[in-house]
Amino acid sequence: MAERQAALVVCPGRGTYGKAELGYLSRFHADKGELIESFDRLRSERCQPTISELDGADRFSPALHTRGDVASPLIFSASYADFLAIDRSRLDIAAVTGNSMGWYTALAVAGAVGAEQAFRVIDAMGENSQAGAPGGQVLITLVDEEWNPLAGLREQVLTLAAAIHGREGCRLHVSIELGGMVVFAGNEAGLAALLAEVPPTPARDPLRLVNHGPFHTPLMAASSERALAQLPSSWFGAPGLPMIDGRGHIWRPHASASDALHRYTFASQILETYDFTRAIQVAVKEYAPDRIVLLGPGDTLGGAIAQALIAIEWRGLRSKRDFQEMQGSSDPLLLSMGREDQRAAAAA
Repeated sequence: MAERQAALVVCPGRGTYGKAELGYLSRFHADKGELIESFDRLRSERCQPTISELDGADRFSPALHTRGDVASPLIFSASYADFLAIDRSRLDIAAVTGNSMGWYTALAVAGAVGAEQAFRVIDAMGENSQAGAPGGQVLITLVDEEWNPLAGLREQVLTLAAAIHGREGCRLHVSIELGGMVVFAGNEAGLAALLAEVPPTPARDPLRLVNHGPFHTPLMAASSERALAQLPSSWFGAPGLPMIDGRGHIWRPHASASDALHRYTFASQILETYDFTRAIQVAVKEYAPDRIVLLGPGDTLGGAIAQALIAIEWRGLRSKRDFQEMQGSSDPLLLSMGREDQRAAAAA
């Protein structure tokens, strides 16, 4: 029997369940009826449309399927089902991380929170974000078409953002460090000023993210307070797998306090910048995985993962072309389970 390869599992965040992903659960997880039924039951108890109904809709509705209280549980269900489908005879899970909302999925994947409790967390936080502070997020690309930094652009954008935040009536913060991109979050005045004044970004125009609140900023203080009050620390335990959080901190099995994990999840993680770039870089340096398995749905996080690796020249990667050549070889690093051409290499 061939030796199992070490794998880093990455859990995606919001914005990964789109039109192409409609029906994801029925396509890939018809054998997980009991799991999906348990999630449906939890939704029904709260008089919400079930996961089966949402995933099985006749057509994708941006107004419905991108809402926080719909997108979050859909993405969690697909990601967690994908994790259960990983072929453990070939892949040995070395560690787990996630981007933004994907942190809640990582809790379940690593065994720090049970699947049903994690679903309750996701459902509650989805509703929480939908009823949260006004504002949103804007994604800005800071690298060129080969995924190398554009000279001086990051410094310009961060200086501008700090100046805007200092203006009366404007709030603007770094929300997520996302490989060669940065996501800013703020109130409407802050976001409008950023979009109006940001310097040219040749690789991609700034993008306002649909139905996203001002996540990972102090503007979410009320959301944090509700989460700490509503979601008990008794649901949390030590993880069975190492988890790398949005600071690059590693929560290790048998050495992680459940109260501290609960506090991080519903305080720091909600209110402070989520550094996904650092999480990926720490994970590969610490655990040297043979494969990085990106759970579905979708595969939009693949570019950010590659950009985080290029920034530290992991395995000699220095450009988008290098990454594409590696992916096109017989030994690809990244396996995106949301892509049918790569799924077979990870799934049982």
